[in-house]
Amino acid sequence: MPKIIKTSVALSLLGTALAAALYCVFPIGILLTLAITLGTIAYHLLVRLLMGSVLGSPALVRPDYAGGWFRVRPWEQRLYKALKVKAWKNKLPTYSPEGFSHKLHSWEEIAANMCRSELVHEANAALSFVPLAFSIKFGSFGVFLATSVCGAAFDLAFVIIQRYNRGRISRLISR
Repeated sequence: MPKIIKTSVALSLLGTALAAALYCVFPIGILLTLAITLGTIAYHLLVRLLMGSVLGSPALVRPDYAGGWFRVRPWEQRLYKALKVKAWKNKLPTYSPEGFSHKLHSWEEIAANMCRSELVHEANAALSFVPLAFSIKFGSFGVFLATSVCGAAFDLAFVIIQRYNRGRISRLISR
């Protein structure tokens, strides 16, 4: 998964630069649309890599999985049941599955990794709306809004999975 994401960032950045350069020489609308689209894709992917590097680092972030923001609230279980999280939680990809392996880590370490992952995805969801600022210059607010909402929803699905699974891991640890 890391190789796919990094390659996608590189290709979208290269495509953005190429389409923008071609638009400067040949000011055709489709080239501007292509540059904006690829640039937005590059932004979303690059932000996810950067946030994963910063907030996902055990050296920088040492969360308390049992307290504060990370404590799973009683009402969340009803939400997870209504969203049928159990049915789809294993269908989404994991960037680095080894961080959640009980063969490589203690349950406490896994719970802390889940908290870091949750932080990364929460930050990503919030940063998904930054491209809306580009609609001021380029217009097409609806397109920027749609990509921002889709990006945020994608990350919020991972937040839900981390919180759903961490509740189960926390009960396992307390035993």
